[in-house]
Amino acid sequence: MPTAECNGLKIAYEEQGSGDPPFVFVHGWTCDRTTFAPQAEYFSRKHRVVSLDLRGHGESDKPEGDYPISAYASDIAELTKQRNLGKAIVVGHSMGGITALQVAADYPDRVAAIVMVDPAPMKPPAEQQEALEGLVAATKAGQKEPREDVITNLMFLPTSDPELIEQVKTLMMGAPDTIAAAAMQGIIDFDGPSVAAKCKVPALHIGAAQPLNPPHVMSEVIPEVVNAQTVGGGHFNQLEAPEQVNLMIEAFLKHYVN
Repeated sequence: MPTAECNGLKIAYEEQGSGDPPFVFVHGWTCDRTTFAPQAEYFSRKHRVVSLDLRGHGESDKPEGDYPISAYASDIAELTKQRNLGKAIVVGHSMGGITALQVAADYPDRVAAIVMVDPAPMKPPAEQQEALEGLVAATKAGQKEPREDVITNLMFLPTSDPELIEQVKTLMMGAPDTIAAAAMQGIIDFDGPSVAAKCKVPALHIGAAQPLNPPHVMSEVIPEVVNAQTVGGGHFNQLEAPEQVNLMIEAFLKHYVN
């Protein structure tokens, strides 16, 4: 697996395909690059595609300490520079969705457009904030059940494939407790409205069947955002409804980017 040294850390990535504009796929909390496998395979037929493991995740370095969203964005900007990607379509899921937004805000010269696939909350209500803080505390204490409950009961639909649920749970629960807690704290600390105010590139939001961010919230923080929603897909809608997600991204490029 190739790696690039970004901000003193080894960041693992895969690269495939050719053609412009290039794509960068950014996974979510305690996941890795494989959660965008259907999209990487599809878009690499006509585009250059880079899928990476964020710091603390997958095969990338896992330092102890804080994991702010801005650190992921800095790593991605450095990786795109090293790989000579120019301006890329940055596609992120969940935590990766708000990371894509951060990249667009901080490094506009690296981004042609962003796609946020059911991104983490932009403006979480107080009760949701408290629940996330409770999850951080439980994870720091080494408690596994709260994380498992969130994955199984909140990230999927009653109609979701049990085998897929188990695969995702195994992947996410494989993350060290310290990294999982620090990464979730980074999500909590993310100031969505402030970061969104600096985003000047085309943006697509693909919500799940029960989106973490209702369309009106996304439109409040990013007035020009294009809102879309999958049918029959939970939080991991890029895995549960890959054809829908792929076609939405394709249409977005055709009508709003090119």
